[in-house]
Amino acid sequence: MSDYSTTIRELAAARYVSFVSFRRNGTPVATPVWIAPYGQDELCFTTSGDAAKVKRLANDSRASIQPCDVRGRLKPGTMAVEVTARVTTGTEFDEVEAAVARKYRIQYRLVVWSGSIRERFRRQKTADCGVIMNISLGRPEPSLNDD
Repeated sequence: MSDYSTTIRELAAARYVSFVSFRRNGTPVATPVWIAPYGQDELCFTTSGDAAKVKRLANDSRASIQPCDVRGRLKPGTMAVEVTARVTTGTEFDEVEAAVARKYRIQYRLVVWSGSIRERFRRQKTADCGVIMNISLGRPEPSLNDD
């Protein structure tokens, strides 16, 4: 099995990944997020529509992900994988939310429930959104000189 396949499997199975997006000046910003498989070569997570990572992705769709713990400490022996990320809402967000809910089950429902309580006390409502990451760009090219 190739390193690429192993990396994809590790990322899809990880409880948390460090999602690194970039500010306008190129400074990387890492955030630990829950991750779920989405389609063949994609992974996804949910977030608040007013999250800073959403704003950063509006300027630059490049990002990287790497398995980590809840505090964002990178898992030893893993490598960062470059991805192209896009923010989604509407029906596609519903699919992302369903994928995350399938993986995290009761934990995800508790987070959504606590978030709905917080929303009641906010002046301005924010819509949730999903982030879909395409990881096929990191797939190694087949070698023409395979012996």
